[in-house]
Amino acid sequence: MTFLTMSHQEMDRLEIVTKVVGSELVAAEAAEQLGLSVRQVKRLKKRFREDGATSLIHRGRGQPSKRKLKPAFVNKIITTIKKFYPDFGPTLACEKLFKKHQIKVSKETVRKIMTANNLWKTKPNKRNHQHRAWRPRKEHYGSLEQYDGCYHHWFEDRSGEYCLLLSVDDATGKITQARFEDHEGVIPTFRFWKRYIEHHGKPTAIYLDKFSTYKINHPSAKDNYDLITQFQRACQDLGIQLISAHSPEAKGRVERMFKTLQDRLVKELRLAGISDPETANTFLEEKFIPEFNVQFSVIPEKTADFHRSLTEYDQKNIDSIFSLHSQRTVMNDFTIQFKNQYFQLDQQQPLTVCRKETIRVEEHLDGIIILRLRDKELAYHRLPKRPEKERVLKIPALTTSKPTYRPPADHPWRKQFFRNNMNVKK
Repeated sequence: MTFLTMSHQEMDRLEIVTKVVGSELVAAEAAEQLGLSVRQVKRLKKRFREDGATSLIHRGRGQPSKRKLKPAFVNKIITTIKKFYPDFGPTLACEKLFKKHQIKVSKETVRKIMTANNLWKTKPNKRNHQHRAWRPRKEHYGSLEQYDGCYHHWFEDRSGEYCLLLSVDDATGKITQARFEDHEGVIPTFRFWKRYIEHHGKPTAIYLDKFSTYKINHPSAKDNYDLITQFQRACQDLGIQLISAHSPEAKGRVERMFKTLQDRLVKELRLAGISDPETANTFLEEKFIPEFNVQFSVIPEKTADFHRSLTEYDQKNIDSIFSLHSQRTVMNDFTIQFKNQYFQLDQQQPLTVCRKETIRVEEHLDGIIILRLRDKELAYHRLPKRPEKERVLKIPALTTSKPTYRPPADHPWRKQFFRNNMNVKK
């Protein structure tokens, strides 16, 4: 008994040719199904009657390829690589084989030969395990802002390297804002988005990378959701969703925009004779961005603007939201230590402040420091030096007004005092 191994294409061909031989199909119908000419179907029919199903199997199966390299030629390649290029990669080894030894062969053939003889270890292509699909634009303006920073010599040799902070609207491709800063830290990022929100409103979401300003990348942060950055906290207060991209390609719109600006914006700054970031920021806002958006932006699929206006609470606390928040404990002498400075809380406060209370220290963008407890701003003054330790604690707590209550003579707190005085008199 003979067993035949046939491909799916050959099995389909066998079924159709069998129907042709059995007069169930005519040659024209079979040719249409197989994608062959009528003459070729007639040949298959004749061969099938003579040799059976084996006639439908490709005749080159099991035969050595006529393009196969001769063993002597392969040995020559292996010997040459081992002798002269043992640590070369396949591409460079292929070039050297042709230039210096007149051995003409493709780089993929060299790769296969080197891999088979342990002269080259193939590297796994990680991208083969990642599925990337094209994502359509968002439908509404303000629905998603792609944001990133790019360090570059934007002023060429006229100045140093600066970071361009950039936001691009996903629906329209517009440059919604661009600012030159020294770096991509939290303070420049706060200045950028505070200016953006005051001008455009609050976007629904921001698409950005995993830079430390935007996301805590420590492994413990995966299970502890309380570990967030200052920027994440500010966006939570404003109700803005942050989306972290796992690759530069995911936020390709802003990445491609940087590539365009590194060519176009650099030349525009040169023609305008601008060499400092302050003048460049004015140029971006008043001239470059409006002209660029008119030329390259697209019309969104839907006309509704998804930017949200600032609420009354947002407007009142915008400076507090875009400030650096830190936690400090009130010491026994009602002082706060923060960045090698000491702040003495005033005796009269808008609410009761006890020792060991945890208060919030806010560093505003203009340099002002605010001490806040339960949403109330505390009164304080700076101390010129570290305060001396107070052994006798006379004040139990800071209150809204100066205490006027005096306990009577028979109060339990005073009984011990009177007993001590009576013993002294005796």
